Amino acid sequence: MKALRGAGLVLAAVLALGGCSLGGGNSGTEQGGSGPRGGDGGPSASSAAEAQPPYDVTPLLKPAKKYYGAAVDGAPTSMKPVEAYAKLTGKRPNLVEYYAAWGDGFDATGVRKAWDLGALTLMSWEPFDITLADIAAGKGDRYLTSYAAAVKKLNLPVVVDFADEMNGNWEKWGTEHVTPRQYVAAWRHLHDTFADVGASNVIWAWSPNVVNPMPDVRLAPYYPGDEYVDWVGVVGYFSGPAATSFDAVFGRTLREVRKFSAKPVLLLETAADPGARRSADVRHLFAGVEGDDDVIGFVWFDYDKRADWRLEASPSGLRQFRKLAADDRFGFDVRDPR
Repeated sequence: MKALRGAGLVLAAVLALGGCSLGGGNSGTEQGGSGPRGGDGGPSASSAAEAQPPYDVTPLLKPAKKYYGAAVDGAPTSMKPVEAYAKLTGKRPNLVEYYAAWGDGFDATGVRKAWDLGALTLMSWEPFDITLADIAAGKGDRYLTSYAAAVKKLNLPVVVDFADEMNGNWEKWGTEHVTPRQYVAAWRHLHDTFADVGASNVIWAWSPNVVNPMPDVRLAPYYPGDEYVDWVGVVGYFSGPAATSFDAVFGRTLREVRKFSAKPVLLLETAADPGARRSADVRHLFAGVEGDDDVIGFVWFDYDKRADWRLEASPSGLRQFRKLAADDRFGFDVRDPR
């Protein structure tokens, strides 16, 4: 869920509209510059990276264990929030999600910090300041090529989730502003530009919102194709009176996705309403992920945004979360995913 989550959203949409993207960021920061969105090391680091073969992301695409992810404020530029989350939940996340606006520089330093602690970084890239038609037409190529070059230079795995929740009407790139054809053209251009630069260390996550609030919007027309996607990254929240089970939140979406793709599924953004029901929702989440071999993990959106999704907001829910997170099937060192 992005920066725009107005009070005018109807209750039917609450199921999906968690709190997600935060919008904005370090807009205008150049690739490889100084500061938190800058490059990663000096000439010696660059030379060492160039001497290495491209990182092979294949073992990370469908690992034996599940990803145990978190989106926490300030990470991965600082990993202190991740360490605090690890202390809170009893386990360090091995997937860290952050939000970047079109125009931001690549946070290579943050990605390396996360990697050094055994975590993969997922960037949710939000094109607020450019249209998808302009991206497809190459009007952002100077920035895009520079960004891809910075990703290639780092030569560590990075997950890119571009313009997610496209099947909703609340985003600038959503159903009220962009056609499926325009969306697919922009996605493919983005992917192809990275490929042309040689940035093969990217895992591409195509991420619709759960279909429940928009049942008449078909997902297949927005799908760029299996050759352009590595993961299907579903966004959905245990929120509202109808969200009483894993199937109630995610089932319809997963069944629709399976009609056109067999790619692994990551619950790219999820959380549960605070209160008495959160403990049960947490049980449903862990059981649902564990019980589906195609679902490779989840990312908990640990923000106070529209609702207080932070685990600390519900002590009983936190206790349940800590108990279930202790299962060895959740979490692994991404540097050795065997």
